[in-house]
Amino acid sequence: MPGLLRGIARTAAVAGTATAVHGRIQRRQDAKFAQRDAETAAKRDEAYAEQTAPPPAPVAAAPVAPPPSATSDRLDQLKTLGELKQSGVLTDAEFEAQKAKILAG
Repeated sequence: MPGLLRGIARTAAVAGTATAVHGRIQRRQDAKFAQRDAETAAKRDEAYAEQTAPPPAPVAAAPVAPPPSATSDRLDQLKTLGELKQSGVLTDAEFEAQKAKILAG
């Protein structure tokens, strides 16, 4: 009978030690996973805040001078063309051809 009690006592000591070690490992893992979950939640919240933040106000660009109008360019070209015709440099046919090009462009 003393051998049986000694065996039971040894089994109880081993089981108690195993339970204590297991409990300590479990607590360490729980703490590690809790820290990892907190970091993941913080990153997720930060990403969500970036996505839902209103876009920054657009920066006003310097005003751009409007390009010269095509109409005024055409008028100037037609005036020059008319002056060339009046001075005799262009014939009527040449005048009409150049005028058609200006008005088509």
